Amino acid sequence: RVQVVESGGGLVQAGGSLTLSCTFSGLTFDDYPMGWVRQAPGKEREGVLCINRSGTRTYYTDSVKGRLTISRDNAKNTLYLQMNGLVPDDTALYYCATVRTFPAVRVEDYIDWGQGTQVTVSS
Repeated sequence: RVQVVESGGGLVQAGGSLTLSCTFSGLTFDDYPMGWVRQAPGKEREGVLCINRSGTRTYYTDSVKGRLTISRDNAKNTLYLQMNGLVPDDTALYYCATVRTFPAVRVEDYIDWGQGTQVTVSS
């Protein structure tokens, strides 16, 4: 059974930074592409970033390019999301997940989800 522990969310002012992390167990971590999904208040879930199994290729939606960075450490079974230059529109519940295929564009392609961590950006 896959277990995921997310951490790192919080409240930050616009322009600030946060780092989210997810540690996975119960699977062979580097067998899977990984990604991050977010759900803003009143909106549908949106897949925003994903990374291939080796960590050599990444995919970003336009809304986060240049500000959010996905990475992974396969030796630690951990996925990261570095968030810089945060804006109020980044306020959302952020989920990490394994991905069916890289790149994952649809939310339906995200499989084993973390519990979610809240990021709130104040203006």
